[in-house]
Formats: sequence, C-alpha cells, structure tokens
Amino acid sequence: MKQTPFTQKHLDLGAKMAPFAGYNMPISYSGINDEHAAVRNNAGVFDVSHMGEFMLKGPGALDLIQRVTSNDASKLTAGKAQYSCLPNDKGGIVDDLLVYCIEENKVYMLVVNASNIEKDWNWIVQHNTGNVEMHNISDKTCLLAIQGPNATAMLQPLTNVDLAGLKYYTFTKGTFAGVENVLISATGYTGAGGVEIYFEDTAGAASKIWDALFAIGGPKGLKPIGLGARDTLRLEMGFCLYGNDIDDNTSPLEAGLGWITKFTKDFTARPIIEAQKQAGIKQKLVGFEMVDKGIARHDYQIVDAAGKEIGRVTSGTQSPTLQKAIGLGYVALEHASPDSEIFISVRDKKLKAKVVKLPFA
Repeated sequence: MKQTPFTQKHLDLGAKMAPFAGYNMPISYSGINDEHAAVRNNAGVFDVSHMGEFMLKGPGALDLIQRVTSNDASKLTAGKAQYSCLPNDKGGIVDDLLVYCIEENKVYMLVVNASNIEKDWNWIVQHNTGNVEMHNISDKTCLLAIQGPNATAMLQPLTNVDLAGLKYYTFTKGTFAGVENVLISATGYTGAGGVEIYFEDTAGAASKIWDALFAIGGPKGLKPIGLGARDTLRLEMGFCLYGNDIDDNTSPLEAGLGWITKFTKDFTARPIIEAQKQAGIKQKLVGFEMVDKGIARHDYQIVDAAGKEIGRVTSGTQSPTLQKAIGLGYVALEHASPDSEIFISVRDKKLKAKVVKLPFA
C-alpha cells in the first residue's frame, strides 16, 4: 500500500486506517459523527494527498482540455477553477475532475480521483494528438482540505493570502506556514466552506504545514477528519462519488450534471449526449429520505408500490446532521419528482422512502 506524507501523523493520532485506492488512509479518528459535526460547525483537516494531479502545458493545452472535458474551459481565466467530467466514447463518464487555470491558454492543472489516476492519464494521453506537454505530478503533490465555516478565519495567521477574499472556485499561490509556492483554493467536497491547499513535500513541508495547522487551530477545535466523514458530508450535499453515483455507464445528464455539459463546443461523445438531451432522459439521479426505519446501501434495488424495479441505490447513509437515513439513486423519470413515494428493497422487505430536493442539509 502507498503512504501519503501524513500517514505517520494519522497512525500517531490513533486513526482507524484502511486501504483506499491503493493507499493506507485514515477512515476516522474520534468517530464519524463527531468528525462530521466538527466540519459542519467549526473546522476539520482532511488528508486527500491520494488524489491525482496532472499538469498540461503549451499552446495546445486548452484545446486538449476542451476536447476531453464536458465543461467549457475557455471561460477560465488565471486563478479560476472549474468542475467538469471526462465523457467516454459511449456518453458515460470516465471520471469527474477539477480544472485549474494556472496561466490562460497555456498551463492547466487537472485534479482527478485517486482510483482513476492511471485510467484518466491514459485516456487523456490517447486524445493528446497535438503533443501537449503532460506531467503526472500525483506522487509528489500533497493535498490537504481544511473545511468548515471557521476554517478560513482560523488559518489566516498562517498565510499572506487574504483567505476571506478568495471567492468560491478561485485560487492563488502564496506562502503558507512558512512554505512557499502553496496553491490555495476555495474549493472542497463538503459544502461547509474552507480551502484546499496543494504543495510539494520538499524540505519537510508536509510535516511543517500539518504541525502549524494544529498548533494554531487545535486550541480552537480544529480536528483531523477521516474519509468516513468526508463521505457523509458530501452525501448530505448531494455531491456525486465516482464509482458509486457516476461511472462509465452513467450519462452526465442522468446524473444531474447537465450544468457542466456545454454543447457550445466539441467534446468526446457530444453527439450521443446531445441526442439524449433532445430525446429526453429515461432515468435520473435523485436524493431520497427513508420513511421506514433502515439504511439504503449501494446497489440495493429501488421498487414501486407494486414491487416492480424502477432503479437502484448508488449511495446511502445515516445523516449525522439530519439524524435520518438518506441516499442517492437512479430512478425512472416518472418517479423522480420531489415527494414521489419509492421503496427500497432490503432482504425481501419494501422500505418506504420519498424523493427530496438536494442538498439534504
């Protein structure tokens, strides 16, 4: 198993560890509910250094990104980031990702899911017909997400960057905890506010930044957070998780990602996805709350009142914020409206649930 530069820190803190995307990663420290509440109400630190980062450079960089991603990266100016996806040849999704514009038309960073690094790299290389300079910097890039309503105020003494002035989905480079050339981004996967910081672990930078974070934030309640709470936090916001809610067989339109699918440009499988839009989708990713007692799990069948299969669960959990069971799943379009009654098939039982608007919390 691979390690991040913070693995020993997690072990020293007594984190419950487990394999994830080939890495030994912390699942929880003080417990998922406690960590979830810390991020929703205060601030927490996630080690997400297992994520992948690719640098694309040169005059053809934007053209390549435009051809392989669904969103319109030509709208990006230096210091702006964008959520997007890589459609495959059949109109499914290779991966979802973030596109960072470092230098307009010339230098971009793509941030991809840990489990898809090799797959995404090969996919983009396959479409790199214009000899764009590509660098996979995943193994040497550290990434910490400091999330929560109090995160930016807590971290401000550590940097010369005006964190409160960073608008959502913008970023800048600056000094952080005495480490130079840190990319500080107003992004995250929790819906709770905060920043994500990217840097290289040179001259002990990782340890220096981690220790500085907890020296200043620890007395104010800053906590280390594992992947367990990362999942419950993102699910409460209705954010998709690759491999669960989206994959090679789901279309961006079905997944509610029409807003990042721009038909004003050419991209992989555009004719297929555009035809789907014109014909109308047959299933849709929806949020639901359990009415009956029980938790819906990934791949459970969703049925109608008569017991006929109408879809499947993609994600489900007990929401720590709402204190009720919630989930995401694909259902036939006629069952996708808010307040629609659906049933989750659990061991020969039909548990009642209802479709709700996202986000949950």
